Formats: sequence, C-alpha cells, structure tokens
Amino acid sequence: MSFTPEGSHAMDRPSATLDASRLPVTFADVEAARPLVSAAVVRTPVLRAPRLSQLTGADVYVKYENVQTTASFKERGAVARLVQLTPDEARRGVIAMSAGNHAQALAYHGTRLGISTTIVMPETTPQVKVLATEAYGAHVLLHGEGVAEAGLKAREIAGAERRVFVHPYDDPFVIAGQGSLALEMIEDAPLLDCVLVPVGGGGLISGMALAFKARSPETQVIGVEAALYPAVWSALTGTARPSGGPTLAEGIAVRDTGALTLPIIRALVSDVMLVEESALERAVNALLTLQKTLAEGAGAAGLAALLTEPERFRGRKVGLVLSGGSIDPRVLAAILMRELERDQRVVSFRLTLVDRPGTLGRITTLLGRMGANILEVHHRRTFLDVPAKGTRLDLTMETRDQTHAQEIEAALTAEGFQVQRLGAGGAEW
Repeated sequence: MSFTPEGSHAMDRPSATLDASRLPVTFADVEAARPLVSAAVVRTPVLRAPRLSQLTGADVYVKYENVQTTASFKERGAVARLVQLTPDEARRGVIAMSAGNHAQALAYHGTRLGISTTIVMPETTPQVKVLATEAYGAHVLLHGEGVAEAGLKAREIAGAERRVFVHPYDDPFVIAGQGSLALEMIEDAPLLDCVLVPVGGGGLISGMALAFKARSPETQVIGVEAALYPAVWSALTGTARPSGGPTLAEGIAVRDTGALTLPIIRALVSDVMLVEESALERAVNALLTLQKTLAEGAGAAGLAALLTEPERFRGRKVGLVLSGGSIDPRVLAAILMRELERDQRVVSFRLTLVDRPGTLGRITTLLGRMGANILEVHHRRTFLDVPAKGTRLDLTMETRDQTHAQEIEAALTAEGFQVQRLGAGGAEW
C-alpha cells in the first residue's frame, strides 16, 4: 500500500519547482550541519548487495548505518543538536523521549561532550535498548505505552529541571543532521533511481529528501512505514487508519507526524509505502542470512518494502538505508525460527499410532534414512481422542526444503501412520 501525490505517478513523478525558503528546514541547513556531524560520527559504507539484488530483482545498494557506535543513524541528529547548545544549556543538561535509538545516540554523545542526559522511554522498549542507553551514561525513566506518553513525561521533567528538550525528529538541527546521511549516499553510490527510507516521525526522510532534491533530483525518495503505525501515510492520503499494536519496528512506531517534518515530506517525498509485520520479519532474516548484517525491524523497513512490491522496483537501482541494528536477541532468535518454518526447513508432524514396542524406533530410523534431523519429540498417551491402546507423537524436525518435507510426510503415511502437518505453535495446517 502506498501514497501517490496528486497528479503524479509513484515511480514517474517529475521534478517540481520548489521555493525551498518556505520549508522549515533547508538544504543550506543540511550543508551547515554536515561538518559538525562528520567530526563526530562514522562515515558508514554504501555497498552493493548482490544477494539482495538476486532476491528482489532490483539492483540494491545498502547504507550501513548499523555500524555507527550506537548502531543507528540517530547519532547524526543528536550531534547536530548537542553542539548547538549554549554553555548554560549544556550545564543544565538535556532530556528526550525515545524508543531506543535516539536515546542511545543522545546518551553517548552527551556523555562524550560532558552533558547530562535523561531519557524517558516507553515501558514496552526492548530491554537491550534500555540497558544500552544506561551504559552510555544516561538516566533512564520508563513511562507510558508509547512515544507520545513518554514525550509528555519528558516535557514535564524538562520544565521542572530546566533541561533542554531534544525532540527525536521534530527539531530543525536534528533534521539537518540526518541529511548528512543522504549526502554520503549521493557521493558514495552510483546514481540511484530511488531510495527507500524508514519513516517514524519523519526526521530522517526529511533531511534526506532535502539533500537528494538539491544534489540528486533524479533520485526519488520513498518512505516506508509499519502498517500498524501509518501516521505519515494517513496524513498524506487523508485516510484515517487505526494506529497501534505490537510491532517489530518499534523504532518507527510513531502515532503522530511532526509539525516540521510533514511539510517537507509533502513537498519532496515521492511516495510512502506501508509494510506488514511478516515483511519486516522476512527483511530482518534476509539481511542476516544473506548480507550477514544485523538489522532491527525499523532498520529493515526499506528491504521490507522491496520484498512487498518487487515488480515495482525490478531492474532499478535502489538504495536502502539500514538505519539501525539494535534488536533484542530473543526476538531475533524467534524471527529466524519463524522464517525456517515459513520456508518449511523446520516442520512439525503429529502422528497417531498404536502404542507398541519398537514403533518409535521405526519412525526415527525412517527419518534418519531420509536425512531429517529431529529437533523435538513429544510423546503423549492421555488425550481422549486417542484410542486407549494408542498414542500421539508430535515431531519437529529440520528438513532441506518444502519438497523434502512432502517426501517425509508421504513416507510416514506409506508406513501406515496417521499424519497431520502442524504449523508454528502446534496448530494444524
């Protein structure tokens, strides 16, 4: 699902004449922020991704922001804002609300610059991000179910303690700092047909759109939101969609658009796409297994869009911003297992059979002969729908692919066993 500006086509929007001075942030601001950012953050690589290109049909180039010290592009905006503080403001310290990456970036660079930082994070923030933020030197307070509630608390504390509130995206210095990422892509990658950018509140895509419009107007900037949090998409289309729910992309789980970012997005962004949770899972898995690089859900949103609409981008040079790599290890483990199940490389069967000596041995011998690796066995006799002299056996095993799984099922059936395929969690297919 995507947004197409009125009177244009998503992939063929012509360059428009724009009075840049009417926007709340300009390309001149991005240029002014760049040397400040470059002095403090990593110039991350842009590399062609042959395996992702083969997977999607596009010619894919990845900007690896997950190799920043805090594993996210957020360092750019944090630095750009912190160095603008007056000496009095720096003494009083800063405060922000964040789901994780802005928090870590502000904490790391605040500590580096000798500036006290307090971060209010939603109670649903992954523990790995909370611990990392504290490790970088910030005082962390958990409050609310989402960024909006955390933001209200942060502003309350800012007033009481006279701290400077640093917004994660709706701040002109932050937006300008994020634009440095696009300038590096323009210089380090070939001319791109389009770039797919994760969108939460819109700080990153606003800064990048300003840079691309000025330096590479042929490149279309396309935003990607989690379908559960379609704030920008809804604002652009005028279509209200429900917003909320548990998402893998908590870094872009934002319910409200920015007052500064939305006008820039309206003027300069070609399209905004929505991606489902399953696509985000596939993207995280593909980046790890094919590119050998770690991405959180929000960081993988660009690839999720490419996987969602491959025909739209086929044969085109596409830039992806891998914007963050802070993912909970438990969530990553679950994603990898779920992808193995989707690919039918891990399958489960339920067998109802006569309870007699040697039956289990027959089954395991058959599976071993066919090259299946047994992962789990549950052997139960107490179900009322199983005959008194029978038993139920649930087997989870590793297979080569879908064809191999079908061959195993056929072989078990041929041996006289009653076989049911099970999905994740034991549900019948």
